[in-house]
Amino acid sequence: MLIGCGKSYEETKRERQQTRIRLAKEDSAALKIAVLPTLDCLPLYVAKQLELFDTAVVDVRLKPFTAQMDCDTAFVGTSAEGAVTDLVRMEYLVKHGEKVQYVAQTGAYWQLLTNRTARIRQLKHLEDKTMAMTRYSVTDMLSDRAVDSAKVKTEYVFRIQVNDVYVRLKMLQNGMVDALWLTEPQATVARLEKHPVLLDSRRLNMNFGVVAFNMKKMKTYERKKQLEAFVKGYDAACDSINKNGISHYRDLVARYCKINPNLVDSLPKDLKFNHARGPLQADIERVGAWLKNIK
Repeated sequence: MLIGCGKSYEETKRERQQTRIRLAKEDSAALKIAVLPTLDCLPLYVAKQLELFDTAVVDVRLKPFTAQMDCDTAFVGTSAEGAVTDLVRMEYLVKHGEKVQYVAQTGAYWQLLTNRTARIRQLKHLEDKTMAMTRYSVTDMLSDRAVDSAKVKTEYVFRIQVNDVYVRLKMLQNGMVDALWLTEPQATVARLEKHPVLLDSRRLNMNFGVVAFNMKKMKTYERKKQLEAFVKGYDAACDSINKNGISHYRDLVARYCKINPNLVDSLPKDLKFNHARGPLQADIERVGAWLKNIK
């Protein structure tokens, strides 16, 4: 005779439900940050990997996305309290009623790359060409700057919205777009494939990359303590990257950004990661002035 001593279906169902409730509570209490597969998120990846966040104070959970629009949805909704993004995106949300707290500048930059088969060597050659970007983002603002500098009528440069980082790079590689904006490490991937750089955001002497938090979600004492612990871990990660170099975290960059580990050595050597501090008021005002003039 065989006697079954396992848990009943109802007991198993009840335990699973209790587990889901417990995990949901833990996730709700954690500090969640929306991230992209880009190099400006590296301090968060390093801090998480090296356990630089004080886990007694803060449980930092990274929420990976491949498009800025998805990061915005998480930031405004219930999925994340913070995001690694750009100043234009955040000021656009501020313009529409969100309360944003800037914690850090990431030093991210964007390059306008052209398809190597398109024979675009000057900005004026963008006329009658397609340019991939994201609306109401740094790439939208930079696209305006490029078109204005080229003295080409804006309607003669055909902007197409491509939000996904990987899709945008694939479109360049497959000859489906004439020009587009990329940040690192995707920009390095494109440069190594001989796609020319037409414009670099660093020439504007302005920092666009930011780490921001939704102030509506950061009002409690517990959240404020979490933010303090986050900043300490973030700064420690920046120190580690600057000391050891990006190549030291080759596997980390390759895993999160989904690039060949060998390409990490080709990233610019002068990239530095600064301690957490908010953007300059002058940069915020320049973005605000641009947003006032767009439809």
